Amino acid sequence: MADDLKGLETWNDAMTSLQLLQIDPHGFGGVWLRAPFGPVREHWLQHLLQAGLNTVKLPGNIDIERLLGGIDLSLTLQSGRLHMQPGLLQQADQGLVLISMAERFATALVAPMTQAMDTQSLPPLKFTPHEEYPIRTQFGVVALDESMKDDPPVSPALQERLGLWFDLEDLVPSDITGVSLDTLKPHNAQETVSIRIAADALAGMQQARSQVEWTDDQALAVCITAQGLGIESLRIPTLALRVASCHAALHLRKQVNDEDLAFAARRVLAPRATQLPAPAENASDTEAENSANPDSEPDQAPDDPHAATPPEPPSPQEPSRDAEEASSTDESEEDPGTAEEDSPKTPLPENLQEMMIAAALASLPPDVLAGLLMKPGRSQGNTAGRSGQFRTGTQRGRPLPPRPGRPGGHARLHILATLRAAAPKQRLRSGAQQGRVAIRAEDFHVHRYQQHSSSCLILALDASGSAALQRLAEAKGAVELLLQQSYARRDSVCIVAFKGAQAQLLLPATRSLVRAKRAMTGLPGGGGTPLALALKMACEQATQLQRQGVTPILVVLSDGRANVNLQGLGGRPQAQADAQLWAAQWRQTGHRALWIDTSLQPDAQVQNLAHIMGGSYMPMPQVQAQRMAAAMDNIRRLAA
Repeated sequence: MADDLKGLETWNDAMTSLQLLQIDPHGFGGVWLRAPFGPVREHWLQHLLQAGLNTVKLPGNIDIERLLGGIDLSLTLQSGRLHMQPGLLQQADQGLVLISMAERFATALVAPMTQAMDTQSLPPLKFTPHEEYPIRTQFGVVALDESMKDDPPVSPALQERLGLWFDLEDLVPSDITGVSLDTLKPHNAQETVSIRIAADALAGMQQARSQVEWTDDQALAVCITAQGLGIESLRIPTLALRVASCHAALHLRKQVNDEDLAFAARRVLAPRATQLPAPAENASDTEAENSANPDSEPDQAPDDPHAATPPEPPSPQEPSRDAEEASSTDESEEDPGTAEEDSPKTPLPENLQEMMIAAALASLPPDVLAGLLMKPGRSQGNTAGRSGQFRTGTQRGRPLPPRPGRPGGHARLHILATLRAAAPKQRLRSGAQQGRVAIRAEDFHVHRYQQHSSSCLILALDASGSAALQRLAEAKGAVELLLQQSYARRDSVCIVAFKGAQAQLLLPATRSLVRAKRAMTGLPGGGGTPLALALKMACEQATQLQRQGVTPILVVLSDGRANVNLQGLGGRPQAQADAQLWAAQWRQTGHRALWIDTSLQPDAQVQNLAHIMGGSYMPMPQVQAQRMAAAMDNIRRLAA
């Protein structure tokens, strides 16, 4: 029942987004809609077309000239005179651009599109070297994402600029039959099954949107909530406030309220969450408890890691407000009855933050919440690991827009791009004859292709200790699941096992499920934990894989209690120091890493090692093959 209600809420919000697009088509960027081809997505698109917005569809094979405008090559060659054509982005002015299969949208076209969204203009058309005509255009984007979990995602630059995110992948037609038309019916508009807002009502809402205001406390709550959810981009809180303003205008309100902020939290902030927010600590309550129990502070300080955390500094723009809140707190302690009468009518920023976080987390599916437990390390290696996923070549792969260059060797001449470059210069070339095109070396363009490189998951498997047999059995099951899922991607698995006084390459990089089963069958367990040797071997394997054009990803399955150093000798302090040294070496490689902690309780020492590696940390006291395979697949997709 809870899943049905959540699906109904998602669909209601998706329909509400169509009304927000009518009020402000380009103000909050647009909509990212993840949904496979099917009745649910088609139903939403049908309502989009009925909304009356100027919607321009971008074909999958569009080129830069058709997108931004430029030379009409066929007419230019036919007439012998230069003819220009407007681009599709210009035609979408004050409307929407609809991108089907946005995950396959050419990367070279994303940059000019996002630049046009930021500047609200297109590069000027040049009829002659001295004539330029700037083009103003404002448009929103609806990106339809049909990607599977194994496919590359939509360009991050485009995702960042789309305010509303919706995932309709798990919805079925029965989930959208219970949609309430009362929630979708615009204020002061006739009741109709269409989502389109009447013209007079729309004019009133657009006028109300320009007058909507929010308080400083509400803006502060949005920013703190975004920070708590791990959202680093400063653009996102601005989009959230813009969406909240549109939602308020939809109900003809001139002030943003809690309902508007909750909608923005569900559909702007929650889908972008990368971590679970830390529990908020009320400073006034802590002071009251400390004053009431002065003897309890020394006893509780060692057990509570958050007790020593200083409260957040007050906003420099509002020093007087903090003083007023502190004075009201003191008054409430002296006279509770008076405090209730004098309490402010507007909620405090802490209450707004708690409300927005609760709304955001309530909209996330359980599997997404579980994935947020793997908080990624913030380091220089988090993005550098993606560099090996795509390579640019001139022979084969996914076609990219051509670039200027000389043909020869493996570079092939791109005829159409060469003609486009030569066409505007014919009048200036005295050697050009009637009916012929004069081409110079400066006009040459060559083909380019994007080649996808596979990834290899290096599993550093702890085979030491009494619980090694269970770890090995579950790890074997997880590797089998990964190899079955990654066959189509051509990804591989490499296993490094460590126990006793050495680490061994149990399985070189392979995609063979049979070899993986054979290598892990009968592996004995027990002995010491030479963690540093395992990390050293993992770094060596990563270097070899990177030379082959394969992106390495490290997954460590261990409790992190190293007691064997690099020389194979016992001694816990030196073993830990060596492990930290090679963990830092992995961080320097710039590739993704995940540490699955098999300790009975989450260990701060293991968390520190994962942080030194620049990797994610996930506690798993009871190792399970399914959970382990899902965690490895998540870290692989993050690196893709």
